[in-house]
Amino acid sequence: MAETAHLVDTRLPFGRQLTFGIQHVLIMYTGCITVPLVFGAAAGLDRATIGVLISADLLIAGVITLVQSLGVAKLAGARLPIICGATFIGLDPMILIAKEYGLPAVYGSMMIGGVVGVALAYPFARLVRFFPPLVTGTVLTVVGVSLIGVAGGLIIGNNPAAPDFAAPSHIGLAAVVFVIAVGFMCLGRGMVAQLGVLIGLVVGIVIAAPMGLINTGGIGGAAWVGLPKPFHFGAPEFPITGVVAMSVVMAVVFAESTASMLAISEITGKPISKGDLARGLVGDGLSGVLGGVFTAFVDTIFNQNVGAVAATRVFSRYVTATSGAILVLLGLLPRFGAIVAAVPQPVVGGVGLVLFATIAIVGIDTLRKADLADRVNATIVATALGVGLLPVMAKDMFVHFSSSAQILLTSGITLGAVTAFTLNLLFNHTKLGVLARSGSIPTTVEHPTGTEPKAHRDRATPTPSAPAPA
Repeated sequence: MAETAHLVDTRLPFGRQLTFGIQHVLIMYTGCITVPLVFGAAAGLDRATIGVLISADLLIAGVITLVQSLGVAKLAGARLPIICGATFIGLDPMILIAKEYGLPAVYGSMMIGGVVGVALAYPFARLVRFFPPLVTGTVLTVVGVSLIGVAGGLIIGNNPAAPDFAAPSHIGLAAVVFVIAVGFMCLGRGMVAQLGVLIGLVVGIVIAAPMGLINTGGIGGAAWVGLPKPFHFGAPEFPITGVVAMSVVMAVVFAESTASMLAISEITGKPISKGDLARGLVGDGLSGVLGGVFTAFVDTIFNQNVGAVAATRVFSRYVTATSGAILVLLGLLPRFGAIVAAVPQPVVGGVGLVLFATIAIVGIDTLRKADLADRVNATIVATALGVGLLPVMAKDMFVHFSSSAQILLTSGITLGAVTAFTLNLLFNHTKLGVLARSGSIPTTVEHPTGTEPKAHRDRATPTPSAPAPA
Protein backbone atom coordinates (compact mmCIF):
# COMPACT_ATOMS: atom_id res chain seq x y z
CA MET A 1 0.00 0.00 0.00
CA ALA A 2 1.41 3.38 -1.03
CA GLU A 3 2.39 5.71 1.80
CA THR A 4 -0.02 8.63 2.23
CA ALA A 5 1.56 12.03 1.55
CA HIS A 6 1.89 14.41 4.46
CA LEU A 7 -0.68 17.23 4.51
CA VAL A 8 2.14 19.69 3.83
CA ASP A 9 2.79 17.96 0.50
CA THR A 10 -0.82 17.64 -0.69
CA ARG A 11 -2.56 19.86 -3.20
CA LEU A 12 -5.99 21.40 -2.65
CA PRO A 13 -8.69 21.88 -5.30
CA PHE A 14 -7.82 24.94 -7.38
CA GLY A 15 -10.59 27.16 -5.96
CA ARG A 16 -9.66 26.52 -2.33
CA GLN A 17 -5.96 26.79 -3.06
CA LEU A 18 -6.43 30.18 -4.73
CA THR A 19 -8.72 31.46 -1.95
CA PHE A 20 -6.32 30.57 0.85
CA GLY A 21 -3.43 31.88 -1.22
CA ILE A 22 -5.12 35.28 -1.57
CA GLN A 23 -5.84 35.30 2.16
CA HIS A 24 -2.14 34.83 2.94
CA VAL A 25 -1.26 37.76 0.65
CA LEU A 26 -3.83 40.01 2.34
CA ILE A 27 -2.48 39.08 5.78
CA MET A 28 1.15 39.93 4.98
CA TYR A 29 0.66 42.66 2.37
CA THR A 30 0.67 45.76 4.58
CA GLY A 31 3.74 44.67 6.53
CA CYS A 32 5.58 43.89 3.31
CA ILE A 33 4.95 47.20 1.51
CA THR A 34 5.51 49.29 4.64
CA VAL A 35 9.25 48.56 4.48
CA PRO A 36 9.84 50.23 1.07
CA LEU A 37 7.44 53.04 1.98
CA VAL A 38 9.35 53.82 5.18
CA PHE A 39 12.80 53.38 3.64
CA GLY A 40 11.94 55.49 0.61
CA ALA A 41 10.60 58.32 2.76
CA ALA A 42 13.57 58.21 5.16
CA ALA A 43 16.05 58.18 2.24
CA GLY A 44 14.31 61.17 0.62
CA LEU A 45 13.23 59.34 -2.55
CA ASP A 46 10.50 60.66 -4.84
CA ARG A 47 7.17 58.89 -5.28
CA ALA A 48 8.10 57.30 -8.60
CA THR A 49 11.27 55.75 -7.17
CA ILE A 50 9.42 54.47 -4.11
CA GLY A 51 7.00 52.82 -6.52
CA VAL A 52 9.95 51.03 -8.13
CA LEU A 53 11.06 49.79 -4.70
CA ILE A 54 7.56 48.48 -3.95
CA SER A 55 7.40 46.55 -7.23
CA ALA A 56 10.83 45.02 -6.62
CA ASP A 57 9.88 44.26 -3.01
CA LEU A 58 6.76 42.32 -4.02
CA LEU A 59 8.56 40.51 -6.84
CA ILE A 60 11.42 39.24 -4.66
CA ALA A 61 9.03 38.37 -1.81
CA GLY A 62 7.07 36.25 -4.29
CA VAL A 63 10.16 34.55 -5.69
CA ILE A 64 11.51 33.68 -2.22
CA THR A 65 8.07 32.45 -1.09
CA LEU A 66 8.03 30.12 -4.13
CA VAL A 67 11.55 28.93 -3.31
CA GLN A 68 10.66 28.22 0.32
CA SER A 69 7.38 26.50 -0.54
CA LEU A 70 8.43 24.39 -3.53
CA GLY A 71 12.20 24.14 -3.05
CA VAL A 72 14.95 24.29 -5.66
CA ALA A 73 16.38 20.77 -6.02
CA LYS A 74 18.48 20.12 -2.91
CA LEU A 75 19.91 23.62 -2.91
CA ALA A 76 17.35 25.97 -1.36
CA GLY A 77 13.92 26.08 0.23
CA ALA A 78 12.51 24.43 3.35
CA ARG A 79 9.51 22.97 1.44
CA LEU A 80 7.10 24.14 4.13
CA PRO A 81 3.99 26.40 4.01
CA ILE A 82 5.99 29.61 4.34
CA ILE A 83 5.26 33.20 3.31
CA CYS A 84 8.25 35.55 3.04
CA GLY A 85 8.41 39.32 2.88
CA ALA A 86 10.62 42.31 3.60
CA THR A 87 11.95 42.41 7.14
CA PHE A 88 12.03 45.50 9.34
CA ILE A 89 15.30 44.28 10.88
CA GLY A 90 17.38 45.68 8.03
CA LEU A 91 15.53 49.00 7.84
CA ASP A 92 17.55 51.05 10.33
CA PRO A 93 20.99 49.97 9.04
CA MET A 94 19.86 50.57 5.44
CA ILE A 95 18.77 54.13 6.28
CA LEU A 96 22.12 54.83 7.97
CA ILE A 97 24.10 53.44 5.03
CA ALA A 98 22.00 55.46 2.57
CA LYS A 99 22.65 58.70 4.44
CA GLU A 100 26.40 58.08 4.72
CA TYR A 101 27.35 56.33 1.48
CA GLY A 102 24.35 56.55 -0.85
CA LEU A 103 21.92 54.05 -2.33
CA PRO A 104 24.45 52.07 -4.42
CA ALA A 105 26.19 51.24 -1.15
CA VAL A 106 22.92 50.12 0.46
CA TYR A 107 22.26 47.54 -2.20
CA GLY A 108 25.90 46.52 -2.64
CA SER A 109 26.11 45.86 1.11
CA MET A 110 22.83 43.94 1.01
CA MET A 111 24.04 41.80 -1.88
CA ILE A 112 27.28 40.85 -0.12
CA GLY A 113 25.34 40.25 3.10
CA GLY A 114 23.16 37.84 1.12
CA VAL A 115 26.22 36.05 -0.28
CA VAL A 116 27.58 35.71 3.25
CA GLY A 117 24.19 34.35 4.32
CA VAL A 118 24.13 31.71 1.58
CA ALA A 119 27.68 30.66 2.47
CA LEU A 120 26.93 30.40 6.19
CA ALA A 121 23.47 28.79 5.97
CA TYR A 122 24.64 25.22 6.59
CA PRO A 123 27.12 26.11 9.37
CA PHE A 124 24.46 28.30 11.00
CA ALA A 125 21.95 25.45 11.00
CA ARG A 126 24.43 23.54 13.15
CA LEU A 127 24.98 26.53 15.45
CA VAL A 128 21.33 27.32 16.09
CA ARG A 129 21.72 26.71 19.83
CA PHE A 130 23.79 29.89 20.05
CA PHE A 131 20.71 31.93 19.04
CA PRO A 132 18.14 30.98 21.69
CA PRO A 133 15.07 33.06 22.62
CA LEU A 134 17.36 34.96 25.00
CA VAL A 135 19.18 36.46 21.99
CA THR A 136 16.42 36.66 19.38
CA GLY A 137 13.89 38.10 21.84
CA THR A 138 16.29 40.83 22.91
CA VAL A 139 17.12 41.79 19.33
CA LEU A 140 13.48 41.89 18.22
CA THR A 141 12.64 44.13 21.18
CA VAL A 142 15.43 46.53 20.22
CA VAL A 143 14.26 46.47 16.58
CA GLY A 144 10.69 47.41 17.51
CA VAL A 145 11.62 50.21 19.90
CA SER A 146 14.27 51.60 17.53
CA LEU A 147 11.84 51.87 14.63
CA ILE A 148 9.21 53.80 16.60
CA GLY A 149 11.32 56.90 16.03
CA VAL A 150 11.18 56.23 12.28
CA ALA A 151 7.37 56.14 12.46
CA GLY A 152 7.43 59.45 14.33
CA GLY A 153 9.58 60.98 11.61
CA LEU A 154 7.07 59.93 8.97
CA ILE A 155 4.23 61.54 10.92
CA ILE A 156 5.80 64.93 11.66
CA GLY A 157 8.44 65.07 8.90
CA ASN A 158 12.23 65.16 9.14
CA ASN A 159 12.88 68.78 8.22
CA PRO A 160 12.18 71.24 11.07
CA ALA A 161 12.42 74.14 8.60
CA ALA A 162 9.55 72.83 6.46
CA PRO A 163 6.28 74.80 6.80
CA ASP A 164 4.27 71.63 7.49
CA PHE A 165 6.73 70.19 10.02
CA ALA A 166 4.80 68.67 12.95
CA ALA A 167 1.54 70.03 11.55
CA PRO A 168 -1.35 69.21 13.92
CA SER A 169 -3.40 68.03 10.92
CA HIS A 170 -0.73 65.45 10.07
CA ILE A 171 -0.52 64.24 13.65
CA GLY A 172 -4.32 64.07 13.82
CA LEU A 173 -4.44 62.02 10.59
CA ALA A 174 -1.87 59.56 11.93
CA ALA A 175 -3.80 59.32 15.20
CA VAL A 176 -7.03 58.45 13.36
CA VAL A 177 -5.24 55.76 11.33
CA PHE A 178 -3.66 54.40 14.51
CA VAL A 179 -6.97 54.27 16.41
CA ILE A 180 -8.82 52.57 13.54
CA ALA A 181 -6.11 49.95 13.08
CA VAL A 182 -5.96 49.19 16.80
CA GLY A 183 -9.76 49.11 17.04
CA PHE A 184 -10.12 46.50 14.30
CA MET A 185 -7.17 44.47 15.60
CA CYS A 186 -8.67 44.32 19.10
CA LEU A 187 -12.42 44.25 18.39
CA GLY A 188 -12.49 42.45 15.05
CA ARG A 189 -12.78 38.70 14.65
CA GLY A 190 -10.91 36.33 12.38
CA MET A 191 -9.65 37.80 9.16
CA VAL A 192 -11.10 41.25 9.95
CA ALA A 193 -8.77 41.49 12.95
CA GLN A 194 -5.81 40.35 10.85
CA LEU A 195 -6.56 43.06 8.26
CA GLY A 196 -6.92 45.83 10.85
CA VAL A 197 -3.75 47.60 9.73
CA LEU A 198 -4.77 47.46 6.08
CA ILE A 199 -8.22 48.88 6.96
CA GLY A 200 -6.58 51.74 8.86
CA LEU A 201 -4.36 52.40 5.84
CA VAL A 202 -7.32 52.60 3.45
CA VAL A 203 -9.32 54.89 5.76
CA GLY A 204 -6.27 57.13 6.15
CA ILE A 205 -5.96 57.48 2.37
CA VAL A 206 -9.64 58.43 2.09
CA ILE A 207 -9.24 61.12 4.76
CA ALA A 208 -5.96 62.40 3.26
CA ALA A 209 -7.42 62.94 -0.22
CA PRO A 210 -9.42 66.13 0.57
CA MET A 211 -6.46 67.37 2.65
CA GLY A 212 -4.35 67.49 -0.51
CA LEU A 213 -1.76 65.06 0.83
CA ILE A 214 -1.93 62.50 -1.96
CA ASN A 215 0.57 63.14 -4.73
CA THR A 216 -0.41 61.18 -7.85
CA GLY A 217 2.26 62.76 -10.06
CA GLY A 218 4.34 59.59 -10.38
CA ILE A 219 1.45 57.27 -11.27
CA GLY A 220 0.84 58.34 -14.87
CA GLY A 221 4.47 57.78 -15.88
CA ALA A 222 4.66 54.23 -14.54
CA ALA A 223 4.20 51.35 -16.97
CA TRP A 224 1.40 48.87 -16.45
CA VAL A 225 3.68 45.87 -16.91
CA GLY A 226 7.45 45.63 -16.50
CA LEU A 227 10.36 43.92 -14.76
CA PRO A 228 12.27 45.93 -12.13
CA LYS A 229 15.55 47.13 -13.57
CA PRO A 230 18.69 45.54 -12.07
CA PHE A 231 20.94 48.01 -10.21
CA HIS A 232 18.40 50.80 -10.56
CA PHE A 233 20.62 53.22 -8.61
CA GLY A 234 23.81 52.39 -10.51
CA ALA A 235 26.74 50.04 -9.99
CA PRO A 236 26.76 48.65 -6.43
CA GLU A 237 29.31 49.84 -3.90
CA PHE A 238 30.69 47.85 -0.99
CA PRO A 239 31.80 49.92 2.04
CA ILE A 240 33.20 47.63 4.72
CA THR A 241 31.03 49.01 7.51
CA GLY A 242 27.91 48.66 5.36
CA VAL A 243 28.76 45.06 4.50
CA VAL A 244 29.38 44.23 8.17
CA ALA A 245 26.09 45.85 9.21
CA MET A 246 24.07 43.94 6.59
CA SER A 247 25.86 40.69 7.48
CA VAL A 248 24.79 41.18 11.10
CA VAL A 249 21.25 41.80 9.84
CA MET A 250 21.40 38.50 7.96
CA ALA A 251 22.50 36.65 11.10
CA VAL A 252 19.56 38.10 13.04
CA VAL A 253 17.17 37.20 10.19
CA PHE A 254 18.58 33.64 10.28
CA ALA A 255 17.81 33.38 13.99
CA GLU A 256 14.28 34.69 13.49
CA SER A 257 13.58 32.43 10.49
CA THR A 258 14.95 29.39 12.34
CA ALA A 259 12.43 29.93 15.15
CA SER A 260 9.64 30.33 12.58
CA MET A 261 10.58 27.15 10.71
CA LEU A 262 10.68 25.20 13.96
CA ALA A 263 7.25 26.56 14.81
CA ILE A 264 5.86 25.58 11.38
CA SER A 265 7.30 22.10 11.83
CA GLU A 266 5.56 21.74 15.17
CA ILE A 267 2.24 23.15 13.88
CA THR A 268 2.10 20.94 10.80
CA GLY A 269 3.59 17.86 12.43
CA LYS A 270 6.19 17.50 9.67
CA PRO A 271 9.69 16.94 11.07
CA ILE A 272 12.37 19.34 9.86
CA SER A 273 15.97 18.16 9.51
CA LYS A 274 19.09 20.30 9.78
CA GLY A 275 19.33 20.03 6.00
CA ASP A 276 15.80 21.40 5.60
CA LEU A 277 16.62 24.17 8.03
CA ALA A 278 19.82 25.03 6.17
CA ARG A 279 18.03 25.13 2.80
CA GLY A 280 15.44 27.46 4.34
CA LEU A 281 18.25 29.77 5.46
CA VAL A 282 19.74 29.65 1.97
CA GLY A 283 16.41 31.11 0.83
CA ASP A 284 16.88 34.03 3.25
CA GLY A 285 20.41 34.62 1.95
CA LEU A 286 19.16 34.43 -1.63
CA SER A 287 16.67 37.20 -0.85
CA GLY A 288 19.61 39.44 0.08
CA VAL A 289 21.41 38.68 -3.18
CA LEU A 290 18.32 39.22 -5.34
CA GLY A 291 17.28 42.22 -3.26
CA GLY A 292 20.68 43.81 -3.85
CA VAL A 293 20.42 43.26 -7.59
CA PHE A 294 16.81 44.38 -8.04
CA THR A 295 16.76 47.11 -5.33
CA ALA A 296 14.42 45.20 -3.04
CA PHE A 297 14.88 44.10 0.59
CA VAL A 298 16.05 41.18 2.71
CA ASP A 299 13.15 38.80 3.32
CA THR A 300 12.19 36.78 6.36
CA ILE A 301 9.36 34.39 7.25
CA PHE A 302 6.24 36.33 8.24
CA ASN A 303 5.03 35.11 11.62
CA GLN A 304 1.49 36.38 11.09
CA ASN A 305 1.24 33.90 8.22
CA VAL A 306 2.63 31.17 10.47
CA GLY A 307 -0.27 32.05 12.76
CA ALA A 308 -2.68 31.80 9.81
CA VAL A 309 -1.45 28.27 9.08
CA ALA A 310 -2.08 27.33 12.71
CA ALA A 311 -5.52 28.95 12.77
CA THR A 312 -6.85 27.60 9.46
CA ARG A 313 -5.19 24.17 9.72
CA VAL A 314 -4.47 24.43 5.99
CA PHE A 315 -0.95 22.98 5.85
CA SER A 316 -0.38 22.63 2.10
CA ARG A 317 2.79 24.28 0.85
CA TYR A 318 1.12 24.62 -2.54
CA VAL A 319 -1.22 27.20 -1.00
CA THR A 320 1.72 29.41 -0.01
CA ALA A 321 3.29 28.76 -3.42
CA THR A 322 0.09 30.20 -4.91
CA SER A 323 0.59 33.26 -2.69
CA GLY A 324 4.13 33.55 -4.03
CA ALA A 325 2.85 33.50 -7.61
CA ILE A 326 0.36 36.28 -6.76
CA LEU A 327 3.15 38.40 -5.26
CA VAL A 328 5.31 37.91 -8.36
CA LEU A 329 2.38 39.05 -10.52
CA LEU A 330 1.90 42.17 -8.38
CA GLY A 331 5.64 42.88 -8.62
CA LEU A 332 5.44 42.89 -12.41
CA LEU A 333 2.89 45.73 -12.36
CA PRO A 334 4.88 49.00 -11.87
CA ARG A 335 1.72 51.11 -12.09
CA PHE A 336 0.40 49.25 -9.05
CA GLY A 337 3.58 50.06 -7.12
CA ALA A 338 3.29 53.73 -8.05
CA ILE A 339 -0.27 53.84 -6.72
CA VAL A 340 0.85 52.39 -3.39
CA ALA A 341 3.74 54.88 -3.24
CA ALA A 342 1.23 57.74 -3.29
CA VAL A 343 0.11 56.89 0.26
CA PRO A 344 0.86 59.99 2.43
CA GLN A 345 3.68 59.71 4.96
CA PRO A 346 1.51 60.49 8.04
CA VAL A 347 -0.72 57.55 7.07
CA VAL A 348 2.30 55.24 6.72
CA GLY A 349 3.61 56.55 10.05
CA GLY A 350 0.29 55.80 11.75
CA VAL A 351 0.22 52.15 10.64
CA GLY A 352 3.98 51.90 11.08
CA LEU A 353 3.62 52.83 14.74
CA VAL A 354 1.35 49.81 15.22
CA LEU A 355 3.59 47.45 13.27
CA PHE A 356 6.86 48.56 14.87
CA ALA A 357 5.46 48.40 18.40
CA THR A 358 4.13 44.93 17.58
CA ILE A 359 7.66 43.81 16.71
CA ALA A 360 8.76 44.88 20.19
CA ILE A 361 5.91 42.85 21.70
CA VAL A 362 6.95 39.81 19.66
CA GLY A 363 10.42 40.24 21.15
CA ILE A 364 9.03 40.48 24.68
CA ASP A 365 6.89 37.39 24.07
CA THR A 366 9.97 35.56 22.81
CA LEU A 367 11.85 36.54 25.98
CA ARG A 368 9.15 34.77 28.00
CA LYS A 369 10.65 31.52 26.70
CA ALA A 370 14.01 32.42 28.23
CA ASP A 371 14.76 31.80 31.90
CA LEU A 372 14.80 35.37 33.17
CA ALA A 373 14.49 34.17 36.76
CA ASP A 374 18.17 33.35 36.32
CA ARG A 375 20.05 36.51 37.31
CA VAL A 376 22.75 35.99 34.66
CA ASN A 377 20.20 35.67 31.85
CA ALA A 378 18.33 38.70 33.18
CA THR A 379 21.59 40.67 33.19
CA ILE A 380 22.36 39.61 29.61
CA VAL A 381 18.97 40.89 28.42
CA ALA A 382 19.22 44.11 30.43
CA THR A 383 22.72 44.84 29.15
CA ALA A 384 21.90 44.10 25.51
CA LEU A 385 18.72 46.21 25.68
CA GLY A 386 20.62 49.08 27.30
CA VAL A 387 23.43 49.01 24.75
CA GLY A 388 21.03 48.52 21.83
CA LEU A 389 18.76 51.42 22.81
CA LEU A 390 21.56 53.81 23.77
CA PRO A 391 22.09 55.26 20.25
CA VAL A 392 18.30 55.56 19.89
CA MET A 393 17.87 57.56 23.08
CA ALA A 394 21.11 59.56 22.78
CA LYS A 395 21.37 60.17 19.05
CA ASP A 396 24.50 62.35 19.21
CA MET A 397 26.54 60.01 21.39
CA PHE A 398 28.85 58.92 18.56
CA VAL A 399 28.81 62.16 16.57
CA HIS A 400 32.60 62.64 16.96
CA PHE A 401 33.44 59.14 15.72
CA SER A 402 34.37 58.51 12.10
CA SER A 403 31.48 58.35 9.65
CA SER A 404 32.17 54.69 8.88
CA ALA A 405 32.17 53.78 12.57
CA GLN A 406 28.85 55.57 13.03
CA ILE A 407 27.15 53.12 10.63
CA LEU A 408 27.75 50.35 13.18
CA LEU A 409 27.68 52.32 16.43
CA THR A 410 24.47 54.26 15.74
CA SER A 411 22.58 51.10 14.76
CA GLY A 412 20.89 49.86 17.91
CA ILE A 413 20.05 46.61 16.12
CA THR A 414 23.71 45.87 15.41
CA LEU A 415 24.89 46.80 18.92
CA GLY A 416 22.06 44.89 20.61
CA ALA A 417 22.58 41.77 18.48
CA VAL A 418 26.35 41.65 19.01
CA THR A 419 26.01 42.29 22.75
CA ALA A 420 23.29 39.65 23.28
CA PHE A 421 25.10 37.02 21.20
CA THR A 422 28.48 37.61 22.87
CA LEU A 423 27.16 37.60 26.44
CA ASN A 424 25.01 34.52 25.80
CA LEU A 425 28.03 32.73 24.35
CA LEU A 426 30.18 33.63 27.35
CA PHE A 427 27.69 32.94 30.12
CA ASN A 428 25.60 30.08 28.71
CA HIS A 429 28.17 28.12 26.72
CA THR A 430 31.41 28.34 28.71
CA LYS A 431 32.55 27.58 32.25
CA LEU A 432 32.43 31.31 32.93
CA GLY A 433 28.65 30.97 33.18
CA VAL A 434 28.98 28.10 35.63
CA LEU A 435 31.26 30.17 37.83
CA ALA A 436 28.94 33.17 37.61
CA ARG A 437 25.99 31.12 38.80
CA SER A 438 27.41 28.83 41.42
CA GLY A 439 31.16 29.01 41.65
CA SER A 440 31.37 25.25 41.07
CA ILE A 441 31.14 22.98 38.06
CA PRO A 442 27.97 20.81 38.02
CA THR A 443 27.59 17.39 36.46
CA THR A 444 28.00 17.58 32.72
CA VAL A 445 26.33 15.64 29.95
CA GLU A 446 27.54 14.71 26.51
CA HIS A 447 26.69 17.32 23.89
CA PRO A 448 27.18 17.18 20.11
CA THR A 449 29.73 20.01 20.28
CA GLY A 450 31.33 19.04 23.56
CA THR A 451 30.10 19.04 27.15
CA GLU A 452 27.75 21.54 28.66
CA PRO A 453 25.96 21.81 32.01
CA LYS A 454 22.62 20.07 31.59
CA ALA A 455 20.59 22.78 33.31
CA HIS A 456 22.21 25.47 31.22
CA ARG A 457 21.95 23.46 28.02
CA ASP A 458 18.19 23.14 28.48
CA ARG A 459 17.91 26.84 29.05
CA ALA A 460 19.98 27.80 26.01
CA THR A 461 18.41 25.52 23.43
CA PRO A 462 15.66 27.09 21.28
CA THR A 463 12.37 25.23 21.28
CA PRO A 464 9.49 25.45 18.82
CA SER A 465 6.60 27.46 20.09
CA ALA A 466 3.32 28.95 18.99
CA PRO A 467 4.08 31.95 16.75
CA ALA A 468 3.25 35.50 17.62
CA PRO A 469 2.18 38.13 15.08
CA ALA A 470 5.10 39.83 13.36
